Order: sequence, then structure tokens, then C-alpha cells
Amino acid sequence: MKLAIVYHSKFGHTKVVAECIHAGAAGVEGIDAVLVPTSDLPAHGDHEKDAGWKHLHEATAIIFGCPTFMGTVTADFKQFMDHTGGIWHRQGWRDKLAAGFTNSASLSGDKLHCLDAIMTFACQHSMVWVSQGIFPSGSGDTRINRIGSWTGMMAQSDGDKGPDLTPPVGDRDTARLFGARIAKAALRWGRG
Repeated sequence: MKLAIVYHSKFGHTKVVAECIHAGAAGVEGIDAVLVPTSDLPAHGDHEKDAGWKHLHEATAIIFGCPTFMGTVTADFKQFMDHTGGIWHRQGWRDKLAAGFTNSASLSGDKLHCLDAIMTFACQHSMVWVSQGIFPSGSGDTRINRIGSWTGMMAQSDGDKGPDLTPPVGDRDTARLFGARIAKAALRWGRG
């Protein structure tokens, strides 16, 4: 069963989160998890034949993610969203599972608004949203779901540090658990 993680990353921090989600999903037996950077999705051309778009069409579940920028999704991610108009028109992703993640330099950064934008986008496609489902374990860089998000996965990366150092271990572990949760949900959903 295929699970696709489509994401935009400006400085590499959100890519780290996407890779951790991928690792968690790929660790679930029966799941073929693929990473699809938005930069690999051509805006024009045949959506049915392009490898990146094909991954999204074949997936039982799609996890969407990008940095929170100015309180919402990045321009690059919004452009990807806009390029799905034809898919929306034919309801090509109807009843696929969907989930979302975001990352920002601050603890809040209005990340919930970003996740709400991603969730609304998925609902416009008639997808079924899966929440994070990971109970917060308190604050601190090593804690699971330290930000306390329920809608989707949130991470925080110090803006003055590179992606090799941040997001912290707790956010990376949360991302792996999130990927595994969505993968297990996809197996249940796909098998009926």
C-alpha cells in the first residue's frame, strides 16, 4: 500500500521532518512510503504520467507538509495546492486519507492556522483527515508532541541553527510516530 508525503522545505528543516515521517511510515510492514518534494511536481504537463504526481494518485494516504510562513502555508506549497484544480474537479483524491504537518522557527508561529489551511485543502478534495493522535508528554526538546498539537504534526526549528541541529529530537521522534500512525491507518482504510 502506498503512502505519499508531499512537502515544501525552504531551508531544509521541514525536509528533516518529512524524512522522519517517511522513516516512521516506511517502518510499518506493508507500506511503500515515498517522499515527494513539491519542487519535483511540474505545474504543467500530464499529471497522470509524471512520476511525482503518479505517486500521489496511487497513494492510499497523502501526508501534506510545509513550513508555516506568515501564519499560513508557503507560496510554493500554495502553488502546489493550486495546481491540483483539475484533480479536485474530477474528485481524483476522494476518500484517500490525508494528514498534515508543519514547522516554524517559533513555538507558535500560528502553526495551527497553517494546518487548518492544509486540512481545508484536503477536505476540498473530499479526503478523510487523520489527526496526530499522539498525547502530549510535556515541554522540553526531548518530549513527544511537546507543542501539544492534535490537528496534525507540529515541529519547531530554531531559525539560527541548521537542519542538522534542529528540529530537536522530540519533534523528530514525534514525526516518526506520526508517520507510523498514518501508515497503520492507511492499512486499515485500504483493507476495508
